[in-house]
Amino acid sequence: MERESPWGALAVADAHLHFFSHRFFAALASQKAGLTLEGIAAKLERPMPPEDPAKLAAAWAHELDRHAVGQAALIASVPGDEESVLAAARAFPGRFFSYAMVNPRQWHAAPVDVVCLFPAMHRYSMHETCVEPVFAWAAENRRAVFVHCGVLSVGIRGKLGLESGFDMRYSNPIDLHALALQFPGVPVIVPHFGAGYFREALMLADLCPNVYLDTSSSNAWMKYQESHPDLRHVFRRALDVVGPRRLLFGTDSSLIPPGWRHDVFEEQATALYELGVSHHDARLIFGENLLRILSR
Repeated sequence: MERESPWGALAVADAHLHFFSHRFFAALASQKAGLTLEGIAAKLERPMPPEDPAKLAAAWAHELDRHAVGQAALIASVPGDEESVLAAARAFPGRFFSYAMVNPRQWHAAPVDVVCLFPAMHRYSMHETCVEPVFAWAAENRRAVFVHCGVLSVGIRGKLGLESGFDMRYSNPIDLHALALQFPGVPVIVPHFGAGYFREALMLADLCPNVYLDTSSSNAWMKYQESHPDLRHVFRRALDVVGPRRLLFGTDSSLIPPGWRHDVFEEQATALYELGVSHHDARLIFGENLLRILSR
């Protein structure tokens, strides 16, 4: 399956898609007195996803087919929802990769492809002793670790009136340096180019060849940079430091509708094409790098 792009046909794998399952919304409902699934559906003006995650996976498979996207990483976006993405991956072998948000203070190993850490959300430092076993498990089982750094906002929480008591003290990519060095065989994925810590993300990736940068979302963090860069500038800097083999294309898609964020693909593809990125390197960024590190 290939999607049309400025280079012509291009195989695409999305490295960042949130899988908002029925369990995800049930977990949100439990965080506020009086909040119900029916109330969430009304506030979001959309029905709740089916209880069977395989049915939600089927909806995403159909949506990706519409956009000629081959594979996608599905992120279970609350701790304890690993089974939803595992069920999706079982229902569509080779189509979906299972990512799961975990809190390392309460973590129990599950056979997902990637463990996702959100230190600012769960208010812990990457230097705490509870984090090392996650990396050790990833090393032993040849898995990857995704670590959200920088600015963190969860739009659905705001719409539902849920507090977001995040602590940005724990969101600097530099905090990953020691663990990335200690576990050089573990691919470490930093999404959104570091989400405001672009310089620090580049420093980390320059020092640690196992660090990958995920390109997902609108990258609105650029407004915090003094030089007011555009997306072409961001990609140029990233390519200069890490090269095309350590960039992972992602959209940060989450709900159907609106579905897969083709606008993010088009914006990023245009920026890279205008920079003169070759078709070979575009294939790496838009899919082959993800497949390489997750199909080991």
